[in-house]
Order: sequence, then structure tokens, then C-alpha cells
Amino acid sequence: MIRTILKEAAIDFILISVSVFILTITGCSGEKPATVSGVKNKELAEHTKEFRQDIIKVTDGVYTAIGYGLANSILIEGNDGVIVVDVMESVEAAIPVKKAFDKITSKPLKAIIYTHNHADHVFGASGFTGNKKVDVYSHEKTLEELDRVTTVTQEVTYKRAMRMFGTFLKNGELENCGIGPFLKFNDETTMSYIRPDKTFSGDILKVNIAGIDLELIHAPGETDDQIVVWIPDKKVLIAADNFYKSFPNLYTIRGTRYRDVLAWARSLDKMRSLNAEYLVPCHSRPISGKDKIYDTLTVYRDAIQFVHDQTIRGINKGLTPDELSETVKLPRHLAEKPYLKEYYGTVAWSVRNIYNGYLGWFGGNSTDLNPLPLKERAERFAKLAGGEKALLEHAIKAGAAGDHQWVLELTDVLLLLEPDMREAIDLKASSLRRLGLLQENANARNYYLSHADEAEGKLKLTQAKIDKELAHRLPLAAIFNGLSVKLNPDKSADTDKTAGFYFPDTKEAYTVHVRRGVAVIEPVFPQQADITITLDSNTWKEIAAKLSNPAVALAKGDVKIKGGIINAVNFLGMFSD
Repeated sequence: MIRTILKEAAIDFILISVSVFILTITGCSGEKPATVSGVKNKELAEHTKEFRQDIIKVTDGVYTAIGYGLANSILIEGNDGVIVVDVMESVEAAIPVKKAFDKITSKPLKAIIYTHNHADHVFGASGFTGNKKVDVYSHEKTLEELDRVTTVTQEVTYKRAMRMFGTFLKNGELENCGIGPFLKFNDETTMSYIRPDKTFSGDILKVNIAGIDLELIHAPGETDDQIVVWIPDKKVLIAADNFYKSFPNLYTIRGTRYRDVLAWARSLDKMRSLNAEYLVPCHSRPISGKDKIYDTLTVYRDAIQFVHDQTIRGINKGLTPDELSETVKLPRHLAEKPYLKEYYGTVAWSVRNIYNGYLGWFGGNSTDLNPLPLKERAERFAKLAGGEKALLEHAIKAGAAGDHQWVLELTDVLLLLEPDMREAIDLKASSLRRLGLLQENANARNYYLSHADEAEGKLKLTQAKIDKELAHRLPLAAIFNGLSVKLNPDKSADTDKTAGFYFPDTKEAYTVHVRRGVAVIEPVFPQQADITITLDSNTWKEIAAKLSNPAVALAKGDVKIKGGIINAVNFLGMFSD
């Protein structure tokens, strides 16, 4: 009875998928870049050479591993030990790097430094540490960011990230990921994240590890928690993701909060002021020479400021996001730089993000204030074209003429009217594929090709697996923080009930108060509760990560409910579609 009830209960609200958390931060897969049907963008294909696998000696005691995964891992050799900056995306990606580093020195690992929270920099930790405990350094915002991304928008950003990085493209379809060859991450790899225990909140942390003086400098850019690592005695600057050999990803199509582009430019100014002799990006190959590095960082930050300033200039002239994305272009002296080619970020996407960051979604055209419902607009559009059959014929002709963007726009209308129209689906998939193959931008290419496979039913975006160790490291707060956005307003419209959750092992408690369509979450136990649920925190985390069966946990006595099992099931059932 209990098993049946819980099986039927919609308890999606606690299933905060940790695999989604991992992949929404970043993600990409595949092993070897190749072509599809012999077609490729030549510049993007040439860019693949940037990621040829290598261990590069930057200078005495500093080495960078490139081409083993999406990001680089950097080894710093000290007097009696070593430091590793960033640890790859999975244990399987980290182990070959660790073996390569071990050939350089047998000194023990003293510390790990995370430059920021993205998965390709943090999830291979145990591949370097094994069972040994070492200090892990980061900015304190890294903890906040890692916990935040487990909740709220993870379902949609997961799907978009999978398309953007070509994670599920078939062998031979992936060229590269713009900033790396691939991300070694799939349902057969292992994620291992060790939470930082040495964090700082200010602008700089000076430390000495293994006899090496280091400065960890807070330098927001692609993420707010980002730090760069300065080794003053060696004049080495580890750039994190503030610089890589592509136009910067001032906006990512997988979706994130607003990236402050002026803060990014200011961080590059900090980096320029150090007058480094060696620049080590966490994606792409290092650069040597003080003057070359200074000039490169200057041009890079000027490109960012140019796009920002010209977008604002256009905004003040009354231009819309569409108009600005067409008109704001890098000047020739910037656009011709090989490290500003649009392999990863693009100017057009950045312009739209800057506009939204300052003014929000509304572009200023009154027509957009209360647009027609999408289906009604599609119906009128089809009628104007002479009916759905005529609209389909227009789409077929556009495809034959190679006008693939127009095909996408026409088939979108048709599929709003008839979602299962096979001819429209096939046309759309074909045009998506042709557009993808022509792209210089890796993110766009991968998104088009993934979407094409999805449209044809060849691809289903599945979630990666997680082990218990990683699930146990997820804070309870990260699970509860995302509950409110999962509440079904129809199921909860007439409900005013409170559930209390208590975790004896951690002495933590949470209140979930459903009040007619709104769920209020507080990190305290309620004074009055209609339902109380008591269980061990790790049991809860395993249930959340889909590693444990809630029915079995209840039957074993691992979960205790007061207020009635049926009432608890109905309460939990409101947090589902």
C-alpha cells in the first residue's frame, strides 16, 4: 500500500536533479572532432588545432594540460609539494592529466584552487586527490554559485546546455566546443566535487603553499565568483575564464543571469596592471612575452567595452535589440584579431544581453506590449499565405533555394498549428542541419545540429548519473531553495497547509507553507504544522538525486511522517505538473 501510494505520488518537487546542476553550469561531450557528411566551417575546423592534446611547460615549475577536456588544468610545483589549479570535468578526464603531471614530479598534492564554479573546472577533484584530504581554495561566492545553480531554472538550462555544447551529438558530428575540444562527461563518467574549505570574501587572498607565494585575485567576468591566480616570483598569471582565444561569451545561449560586461573589462584592467610575462588561460594555449600579453589583454578588454558602449549609444538613439544586433560590429582592428573570432561568444548575442541588462525585455515598439497569442498569430499568418498547404509549399521552395532561416520561421508557424506535421518537421530538421554545418560559432553549430536530431526523433536529452558521495555534498538549502518554482498553481489554488521537515543528523529544519498558489520556504521548523517529515539528511539527498526509492525508505522506517501518509502524499503531489 505504502509503495503504491508513493509510486503514484508526484514528488517531483524534491527531485532536484544534481545531474542537471552539473550540466547547466557547463557541458559538452564527444571524443574526437570530425565532420558531418564532409561539410564543415573551415575556420572552426582550423580552430580545433588550438586544443591539440599537450602538456605545456609554461616556465620553471608551471605546466598546463590542454586537450584532455573542455578546460585546462594547471600544475604549480613547489618546494615540497604541488598545487593544481582547476581539476577538469570528471574523474575520467582528470586521471590522464594526473598521470601526466606525475611524470613531471612525484611531489605530493598540497592544495587545489578552483578559479570559479563551472563544472569543467571542479568535477574531477578526486581524480587528483584520491583518498587524501587536501585544502581547496576558492572565492566564497563559488559556494553560493554552486548551490544556486542546483535550483530554479535547471530543467530548461540543462536542455539548452546540452544542445549548445553538442553533448549528445553522434560520433563525427562534433567539431569542437569553441573553448575546448570536448567535455569528457556522459553517463559513464564520474563526477567528484570537493567543497572548498579555504575561501575569502575580499578582493585578494595572499597565501604561501608548498613554498610558493600566490595571490588569488577576485576578478569577476564570465562568472561573479571568478578569481585569477598570480605567481609574482614567476610573473605567471592564470587567467581563469577572463581570457581565452575567442570573442568572450558575454552572453551564453544556455541561459544565465546577466554577465556584467563592464566588470569583466575592469577585471582585465587588473590583469593588465600585473605586467605578466606568462599568461595561462584555463581554455586554449598559453601566451608568453610581457608586451604581447599586455597588448592582447588591452585589445580584449577594448572589444568588450566597445560592444557595451556602442550598444548603449544605440539604445539612447532608440534602436531596438533587433536593430542593434544587426548594426553593432567590431571595428576592423579588433575583429581581425585571431583571439576575437566568434568561435564561442558572438557580438550579436552580447548586444541583446546588454540591452536586456539595462532595459529589460521591452524594445520600445508599442506593437510588442500586447501581442497576439502565438497560435492566433500563426492562424492569421497561414490565412494570409493562402492556407497551411500554401504555407508549406513556400517552406519547401525556401528550402530548395537554400533560404534556411526562412524555412525555420515558416515551419515554426506550421508546427504551432499542427505540432505533428511530418513534412514541416523534416523541413525544419533539414534546414537546422544545413545552418549548423555552416557556422563558425561552435555553440551555434552544436545547438542547430542537436535541435535537428531532436526534431527527427534521433536524440533524447538524458540526464547524467550521480553517485551518493556527490549527492551527500549537496547542501539541504540548495534543495529547498528551488521548491517554490515547482508548485503547481492549479493543484494548490485552494490549499493553505504547512509541512515541517526535520533532519536529526544535521539539526536542520525547514518549513514549506503552501498558501493558495505560493510556496513559502523558510529554514526553520514551523510552530504549527499539518504534516511533519523526519529523516536523515543523506537519505533525503539520495531521494532528491533519485538514488534511493522513497517507498523503501519509508518501509524501512528511515522516513517518519506525522499527519497521515495520504495527506503527505497529496501535499507533495502539488509540486508537480
